[in-house]
Amino acid sequence: MPIDYKASGVDVDAANKEVDLLKDIVKKTYIKGVLSELGGFSGLFEIDTNEYKNPVLVSGTDGVGTKLKLAFMMDKHDTVGIDCVAMCVNDVLCQGAKPLFFLDYIATGKLIPEKMAQIVSGVAKGCLDSGCALIGGETAEMPGFYKDGEYDIAGFCVGVVDKQKIVTGENIKPNDLILGLPSSGVHSNGFSLVRKLFFEDNNFKIDCYIEEFGKTLGEELLTPTRIYVKEILDLMKSYEIKAMSHITGGGFYENIPRMLKEGLKAKIDMSEFNTPSVFRYIQKLGEIDMREMYRTFNMGIGLVMVVDKEVASKIISLYESRGEKIYAIGEIIEGERGIDLCL
Repeated sequence: MPIDYKASGVDVDAANKEVDLLKDIVKKTYIKGVLSELGGFSGLFEIDTNEYKNPVLVSGTDGVGTKLKLAFMMDKHDTVGIDCVAMCVNDVLCQGAKPLFFLDYIATGKLIPEKMAQIVSGVAKGCLDSGCALIGGETAEMPGFYKDGEYDIAGFCVGVVDKQKIVTGENIKPNDLILGLPSSGVHSNGFSLVRKLFFEDNNFKIDCYIEEFGKTLGEELLTPTRIYVKEILDLMKSYEIKAMSHITGGGFYENIPRMLKEGLKAKIDMSEFNTPSVFRYIQKLGEIDMREMYRTFNMGIGLVMVVDKEVASKIISLYESRGEKIYAIGEIIEGERGIDLCL
């Protein structure tokens, strides 16, 4: 009996339908510099050398991890794309770079165009929120490789910064202050522990309402990762930010030292910070040591920056005038590179 590609589980017509569904969504993200259209072999982007005299390209790649399991459980797929973008653009931002363009890769066992459109709509939302263009991607249909209804997503971002404006941490000195920007929740790290704690060890239901959260467990955990790009780039127009750290896998202990140079230590005091309820709930439910919490999760602070004291007071006043939150959580001291965390 004759056999074709569709009989083996790969539906080329479904892939073509997906592209048709995505064209208008993707075009909304296009910014100055995009030279290509969706569906080509590659994406083209032109750098404005009038704006960037000595441009340096900054790249980052990441995925969403096992947070995807929550999307599968809830059958909700329009937010994980935001997470994917956030994990990449926030990293690129830490060098002072403006994200220019983004590409995604989605692999699934069976390609369902409508579901893929939901996922990519989230990617497009993340790109719009960070001011970068979605100029390409790949959807791979891999029958027999993924469980029914499951998929994986990863992304790749390229940004640009003038060489003399790269944020390196070289200008950090003792007595500089450390400011922390709030996270939107757990973001996209620590979900293997989260899933074990809630669903394996304690048999929670994804749709159970938790009073401390004011929403269901699934709604809280699937909250998209906050994107810091636009507000930080705006701050950098007026103030020197000496270093930044995106608080991702490894929490405070692994990420904050990455922005420091030898001979300097971050002294962090979280004793007066009101830790968000989701982290308090996780810690109490699992009886997790606080050091382990700060080594695994962002604990309510998604991005930190180092600035002069005078600059810190101005930035804090600016945020207060807008009714927004930013916290002075520590200072730079002399010592072996690392973190001294007071809880």
